[in-house]
Amino acid sequence: MAQISWSDFEKVEIRVGTVLSAEDFPQARKPAYILKVDFGDEIGIRKSSAQITDLYRIEDLIGKQVIAVVNFPSKQIGPIKSECLVTGFYNSSGKVVLAVPDNEIENGSRLA
Repeated sequence: MAQISWSDFEKVEIRVGTVLSAEDFPQARKPAYILKVDFGDEIGIRKSSAQITDLYRIEDLIGKQVIAVVNFPSKQIGPIKSECLVTGFYNSSGKVVLAVPDNEIENGSRLA
C-alpha cells in the first residue's frame, strides 16, 4: 500500500452533504443513479453518478446524508458531469455500501 504524507491528506476535501434528488441513469455503462447533493452555502449543490443501485432505492436516498470528495475535477460520465465522488465501501458481495455519518451533521462539514 502506498503511503501519503499528512499534507497530501489535507488537500482532500471530504465533506458531508444531503441528497436532494436521485434518479435513474440509464446511459451509464453500469447501473447507477444521478444524485444531487447539497453541501451547504460554501460549496453548494453538486451532481454525482453513483453505482449504488444494488442496495439503495431512489426513495431511500432522498434526505440521506453522505460523505463525498468535493475537490476532484468534474468528470464527464455520459451526458452528465459528475462534480463530486460519493464514497462507500464494497461489501463481501461486491456491492457498494455508502459511507455515511452516524449522526446528523451540518451540510458542508469537513472530515476532521
